[in-house]
Amino acid sequence: QMQLVESGGGLVQAGGSLRLSCAASGRSLSSLSSYFMGWFRQAPGKEREFVSAIDWNGGTTYYGDSVKGRFTISRDNAENTMSLQMDSLKPEDTAVYYCGARKDFALTYHRPAAYDYWGQGTQVTVSS
Repeated sequence: QMQLVESGGGLVQAGGSLRLSCAASGRSLSSLSSYFMGWFRQAPGKEREFVSAIDWNGGTTYYGDSVKGRFTISRDNAENTMSLQMDSLKPEDTAVYYCGARKDFALTYHRPAAYDYWGQGTQVTVSS
């Protein structure tokens, strides 16, 4: 099994920034480089929405249309962590943010069902 723990959420005013982190651990984890990883978010009453994803070596990144140009995903395989730098935050970004991982690549990386492991989520609240 693999365990993911998100951190870094909080309350910020519109236009501000937050940096989220996802720490991976567990018996299934030999190296974080073995996993394709992504960030999703979910607001109350809404479906889980794709935010960003990153491949095994960090060479390829993917972003949802709503965050392109504002968010930046990265990973540090040596430290078994992944990060999401969120800039120019908007009230519409308010949600619980989840870290996800899967062992192999899926063409449907933008869908929650493509991921095998999830963290507990961290709350991001952006005030107007």
